[in-house]
Amino acid sequence: MRLTLALVAAAASLGSIHSLAPDHWVPFAALARAERWSAARTAFVTALCGMGHVTVSVALGLVSAFFGLELLEAFGKRIESLAGILLIGFGVVYGAWGLRRSLRSRWHDHGQAHSHSHWHAHDHGHSHEHRGPDEGRITAWTLFLLFSADPCVAVIPLVFAAAPLGWISTLAVVGAYEAATIGTMIALVLPARAATAAVRGAWVDRYGDALAGAVIAAIGLIVVGLGL
Repeated sequence: MRLTLALVAAAASLGSIHSLAPDHWVPFAALARAERWSAARTAFVTALCGMGHVTVSVALGLVSAFFGLELLEAFGKRIESLAGILLIGFGVVYGAWGLRRSLRSRWHDHGQAHSHSHWHAHDHGHSHEHRGPDEGRITAWTLFLLFSADPCVAVIPLVFAAAPLGWISTLAVVGAYEAATIGTMIALVLPARAATAAVRGAWVDRYGDALAGAVIAAIGLIVVGLGL
């Protein structure tokens, strides 16, 4: 029982600490501003991606109990090393798409000043650019796939240690890790989203997608550079 409690405490601590890394929350805040997500939608997308991240991590831990810890840790580290590169790629593609969209909208505005698709900068600071109904979902699911491909290798030994104690202990460790990871991500994302939403201006509204892509790519570079 004491060992289970110790492992649960370690899993909760690990989940909270590793979620402080900027790649676990800054991209969501940046995209929430660019995509104009509500707080509820931002929390949902963050939780969804956190769940994918946790599920892959835990799955590697469970498989390690059958195939050996060292083999799975090596495999997990190899996947983990690609996470920053994938984040950079996503940021570059999203930013380029956003810049192209902004420039097309600007050219269209010059040609047709009263076109329905032009940008309306209102007092509340939101832009009413019309987006396709599926664009937000594509962005969210792309993030989900990226986070699912980014396991936390550090949790594998904890799951490996809990497995011999039985399913109850293993599920307790998994639950603690998952709750701490997702809870910390949401706790960091929502205030960051509120802060980015307070940044207003026609230029920011017009080029918000490109800026979000640049921020995400920069976070990816930090992750790669520091080996987070």
